[in-house]
Amino acid sequence: MTDHTFNSFTQAFFTLHHGLPRQAPGSDASTRHLLSLCGPLPERPRALDLGCGPGRSALLLAAEAGAHGAEVTAVDLHAPFLEELRTAAGARGLAGRVRTVRADMGALPPAEFEDGSFDLVWAEGSAYTIGFDTALARWKRLLAPGGTLVLTECQWTVEEPSAGARAFWDEECPLRSTAGNLAAAQAAGYRVLGVYHLPDSDWAEYYGPLAERVEGHPGAGDAATAAALAATREELGVRARHGHEYGYTGYVLRPVTAGDGGGAWPARPETPADAAAVRAVNLAAFDTPLEADLVDALRADASWLPGLSYVAEAPDGSVAAHALLTVCEVDGVRALALAPVAADPAFQRSGAGSSVVRAVLAAAKERGERLVLVLGHPEYYARFGFVPASHFGIRAPFEVPDEALMALVLDDSVPVPAGTIRYPGPFGV
Repeated sequence: MTDHTFNSFTQAFFTLHHGLPRQAPGSDASTRHLLSLCGPLPERPRALDLGCGPGRSALLLAAEAGAHGAEVTAVDLHAPFLEELRTAAGARGLAGRVRTVRADMGALPPAEFEDGSFDLVWAEGSAYTIGFDTALARWKRLLAPGGTLVLTECQWTVEEPSAGARAFWDEECPLRSTAGNLAAAQAAGYRVLGVYHLPDSDWAEYYGPLAERVEGHPGAGDAATAAALAATREELGVRARHGHEYGYTGYVLRPVTAGDGGGAWPARPETPADAAAVRAVNLAAFDTPLEADLVDALRADASWLPGLSYVAEAPDGSVAAHALLTVCEVDGVRALALAPVAADPAFQRSGAGSSVVRAVLAAAKERGERLVLVLGHPEYYARFGFVPASHFGIRAPFEVPDEALMALVLDDSVPVPAGTIRYPGPFGV
């Protein structure tokens, strides 16, 4: 919450929320899951919880992040929420690990919040108040080397939201799709460690107590209180009518570094206008036109997946690299083939190729795909998590060095199929 919005309506809105367990959809289970996606942490990481509210996430981080819990700096503009947090931290024996700061999370003072000061920057349900893109840009400097940004954002979950849903959200806080937010994260110089869609039960944890509070409210009060009650009832009503059209998603992000294969190359799904440029990149990257012809043939094939052909943009907006995922099978079970991957020779070894591969793999994981296969240089693809496909009993339909055929499991909750890969017809194998 920023100073310019912290007015009488906002005061009344938060007064309505005092004492409630949450100020946005979420749950301890979801916080723990997002934390698990961060990977290894220091024994006692330095965490910054922005827009912390009464501090449900801050308390969990203080108790459970790292081997011995985190040292948490919790920031909010609403002093009563910070007081609730201090009281709860004391009751749980965490007072020494939680420091509260009343500040504007969109304009943190550099003298108090120095660059590289935190191993974790956390924002559940709060980034929208300054905007997703603004949060990505302003909070990046706060991360120590290897640090991780975790935030949740409300977004569309259907391709064509209804007019009723748009009428509410376009005025309140315009939403994007997961692909749009992933593209924004890539453009801001982050790589995606994980994407997690919060379950509907996380909305119930927030809206259930809030609805009871509104229903039991006497209704009397000043104009600001009446407006806050009306706005809350409208929000609850929109959720009841259109809740299947939008939801909260958590993003676990880490700034791209030289060790990741280059700097920040904006990556996004290709558009019809990119087709000629994608062909040109593949023609330039390979000695023969076979790969460029393959991409064109796959576009007309049933194996083509709209939204899983990605491009990375050069500084002038041209296409610098391309990566494609299409449907294949392993012993009759659906998988994806990563091929071809191409970078314009002018941008090879710059990180453009790595950026576009990470982006398309993140998009596939977000869509619920389970397995990706690639035939390529093992040292290069290992950086994305690929391992020899033979570990799973997966074989190519032709002779190939064992280490060159690789697999990446996107969903380890289901068994990995074993058997021979069946490629789409355009591959000609």
